[in-house]
Amino acid sequence: MKITELLKRDTIILDLNSKSKAEVIDELVNKLDTAGRLSNTEEYKKAIWKRENEFSTGIGDGIAIPHAKTTAVKVPSIAFGRSKEGIDYDSLDGTNAHIFFMIAASEGAHNEHLETLSRLSSLLMNESFKEGLVNAKSKDEILNLIDNQEKVYLQAESNKSLSTEKKTEEKKLILAVTACPTGIAHTYMAADSLKNKAREMGVDIKVETNGSTGVKNRLTEDEISRAAAIIVAADKQVEMARFEGKKVIQVPVAHGIKKAEELINRGLQGDEPVYHHSGNRETPAGDKSEKIGFYKHLMSGVSNMLPFVVGGGILIAISFMFGIHANDPKDPSFNPIAKLLMDIGGGNAFALMVPVLAGFIGSSIADRPGFAPAMVGGLIAANNGAGFLGGLIAGFLGGYSVLLVKKVFSGLPESLEGIKPVLIYPLLGIFITGAVMLLFIVNPVKAINTAMQTWLGSMGTTNRVILGLILGGMMAVDMGGPINKAAFTFGIAMIDAGNYYPHAAIMAAGMVPPIGIAIATTIFKNRFTKEERDAGKTNYIMGASFITEGAIPFAAADPGRVIPSVIVGSAISGALTMMFNIGLPAPHGGIFVIPIVKGNPLLYILAILIGAFITAFMLGFLKKPLENNE
Repeated sequence: MKITELLKRDTIILDLNSKSKAEVIDELVNKLDTAGRLSNTEEYKKAIWKRENEFSTGIGDGIAIPHAKTTAVKVPSIAFGRSKEGIDYDSLDGTNAHIFFMIAASEGAHNEHLETLSRLSSLLMNESFKEGLVNAKSKDEILNLIDNQEKVYLQAESNKSLSTEKKTEEKKLILAVTACPTGIAHTYMAADSLKNKAREMGVDIKVETNGSTGVKNRLTEDEISRAAAIIVAADKQVEMARFEGKKVIQVPVAHGIKKAEELINRGLQGDEPVYHHSGNRETPAGDKSEKIGFYKHLMSGVSNMLPFVVGGGILIAISFMFGIHANDPKDPSFNPIAKLLMDIGGGNAFALMVPVLAGFIGSSIADRPGFAPAMVGGLIAANNGAGFLGGLIAGFLGGYSVLLVKKVFSGLPESLEGIKPVLIYPLLGIFITGAVMLLFIVNPVKAINTAMQTWLGSMGTTNRVILGLILGGMMAVDMGGPINKAAFTFGIAMIDAGNYYPHAAIMAAGMVPPIGIAIATTIFKNRFTKEERDAGKTNYIMGASFITEGAIPFAAADPGRVIPSVIVGSAISGALTMMFNIGLPAPHGGIFVIPIVKGNPLLYILAILIGAFITAFMLGFLKKPLENNE
């Protein structure tokens, strides 16, 4: 059966009048009804909205495919609508939809009908086909375009089947998605680990990376349909709806690095449960605990905040190079360039840090409706002295407030669905979050911040050294994981509170693992393979840039020796910076911000080098010489 046997001229709307999602659904349902395809209009519309409430059928790339299978359909049919201006349809990628196919499947539809309806989704993967639909001048042109594209698709499928029949045994295809909060190191290391191990095992694999520059090597619909299993090694949100009905293995991103062979074998064995999407864009916790869900929400905020921290922080650091007070017009050292840098980095980029943190935590919890309330709460925290801790609270408060509002208003009539995301959720979400923040949160958190700052300021040298020791060790325990990020987050909070000493210890300790390993591969060459020695050279750069994750491949290959070595070196480095009274006003930057530390920059460098050499010598002592280090 052809698609055009289900889509006719009388169910095509070349130019929709609708301006919202609810109006689009009403207009297409009415078109099907007036064409005589429905037996009960209200029941069909109710089925459409039930599906939309589970998960938006705005699949992205300008396309929406609202659909329902119900007894309210008299004749299986498709309605087509087009909006050249575009309509906000809560699409997965956040873009407006221009092309709409409403699919009406009857309850007793036979397989041929269902296969024809599902084929439409495959055709829409073709960019030139979508462009043709947007630019078609008439209903007949649209029908001819669909017929021609369907012929090409069926011929390609036929050729693919013939090719498959010639093979005695088809290799199983394993797919994977890797993602970490920062998208700098773990994401790509996990991808490389999986690909390298699959190559060793002779397994076909494709890995999609969700890194800081966006999604690369995206999995296609065809690949997903053919995959034996899908490995999702992620510590942040990834698109999961596309894996509906597939066998999915969900693990932290670190498992992709450390347990690649185990994950691939699990995929090949085929014993994993079938995945069913919950309607939330976040990777579901599955059998993970709520603690993991909490961490993912937090890391979503931290990862989206990092560009503001890094960019703004380094601009502030450059401003300080002109003089600590060179940005102040009243100071004798005033420099207009320093003021410009400070206005951009501190007055704007850094000012957005807490609201962005809160906004993306809220978005992680409640999807897009959670963003505005949480961000407003974060701004309230930033402007009223609650600082970083207040922003964290605002993020979770905003997200869960919206979830509460969604639950309270879940029983509204279907006709009012369209006003929820544009009126009810933002109005009540912002009010609840703002009211709770101003009435109950801001003042106590401000008092906590003040007390913490007073306590840290009153610490004697011994106590501060112990704090530096602990923070330094935390930076090396999991090198970019939750313990590392907890220490880093604490350091930024202290900068926000005006105490620069903890973060100096944190950055020094974070630089030690990759630099220490790089030194070890240089001095103790007979303890490392040629491949490890080559990787060690890049660790000099990663360590100098404060990218602790450069040590991960070494830790994954030999955790018993590497992890204790880097923890000891990092902890000593953190303690030394405290002992040397070093403060760091910039949250990121590695060697580039050392010139602006508060205290002696040479002593700061010395603290880093001492920790790095301790790590290197411990590795040289613990690791045995290789018989053939080539």
